[in-house]
Amino acid sequence: MSTLPEPVRVVQLPDGTYTYADHLPTPLQPAPAPQVIQHIHHAPPDRTVQRIALGSGIGAGTVAAGVYFGPLLVGALTAIAANLALLAFLAAVLVWGVHTVVRSVGGPDGQQAAKAIGKARRSRKGK
Repeated sequence: MSTLPEPVRVVQLPDGTYTYADHLPTPLQPAPAPQVIQHIHHAPPDRTVQRIALGSGIGAGTVAAGVYFGPLLVGALTAIAANLALLAFLAAVLVWGVHTVVRSVGGPDGQQAAKAIGKARRSRKGK
């Protein structure tokens, strides 16, 4: 009985070199075709401003600053508008209060002053 191992085959590769047959790489499997998944119900994000900005050469830093400071600017303007609305409301209430007090307490002179203010206000509205 022979205890010698089986002889190993030697093969010549296409580039002309020789190698043992048991060292050959496993044949490559063809890659499966990639799946194309479309989410029709999702609209792509609108990046028109970024594309225009980057296309004009102003750089990603400016785009990032716009993305960061844009909402901050909107918030600040909203806060300013709310403060102005509150001040306008307070001014209207104070004018109404002064008008009412002058009319009720002032006697004939107060009523005459209130009528003069009313006439002046109506004449401004007509202009």
